[in-house]
Amino acid sequence: MSRQESGRDGIYGRYDDSKIDSSSRRSKWDEAPESKDKKDDYHKGERYERRRDNSRRDEGERDRYRDRRSTERSENDDRKYKDRDVRDNDRHNHKSSRRRSASPSTSNQFRRDREKERQAYDDKYGTSKEGSKDKDAPSEPSLEPDFGSSGLLAKESNSKNGVQLKYFEPPEARKPKKKWRLYVFKDGKEVDILHISRQSCYLIGRDSNVVDIPVDHQSISKQHAVIQFRSITERNEFGDEKRQTKPFLIDLDSANGSFVNKTELPPSRYYELRTGDTIKLGASQREYVLLAED
Repeated sequence: MSRQESGRDGIYGRYDDSKIDSSSRRSKWDEAPESKDKKDDYHKGERYERRRDNSRRDEGERDRYRDRRSTERSENDDRKYKDRDVRDNDRHNHKSSRRRSASPSTSNQFRRDREKERQAYDDKYGTSKEGSKDKDAPSEPSLEPDFGSSGLLAKESNSKNGVQLKYFEPPEARKPKKKWRLYVFKDGKEVDILHISRQSCYLIGRDSNVVDIPVDHQSISKQHAVIQFRSITERNEFGDEKRQTKPFLIDLDSANGSFVNKTELPPSRYYELRTGDTIKLGASQREYVLLAED
């Protein structure tokens, strides 16, 4: 085909391509001056997107590689520790690794001594050779240490003139602030007056070496009774509490007993005394009337 015959059919007829100047052909980026900047921006965006995708892919590969390496490392550690434990067990259980006695005669003598000791222990406590206790043998009581007070020190300290006292003062013992007196009567006549507010307790009995109020009568025990002043907390009807020091009489398990207002007291128990109470000890004819000064 000749140059003149080359051409294309258009809307308005046939036209020849050879007549079109090649310099007039432009791309879509050459239509305007500002299109060149747009082209550069477009290519920069493509490069940025491509670089970002590559970096993400690289990060994912690095994470997967790191996880794989950590898993392999942990498996290797487990395998190493397991192999080490196996080697240790083999080394411990191996016959050549155990220490052997240098003297067979000494080892045999030691074994015989051990057998004798075990036999003696079995004969004494009734245990079998396997070390289990015999069911029919009586169980030995377990001896546990006792760190409680033995009372020996208190016993040594609670003595007077070398005589052991039967009575211990309670923690609530107090010296009274009120003036108390004991008026002693015999056959209806006043014999003596005893002031009993100078100390917290008064021991009554026949042993004049240790008692505070001696009574020389055969029916009176050596340590017969005690007048004890105690600090007592009382509560009234409104709930108010008040502490007072009051006298009490306690019979020290005497042979013939103690009486308050002709009523015999139980032994080793405190009995509260009031002003005007009459105390009588054993079969003695003496009467002790308790009074307090206002």
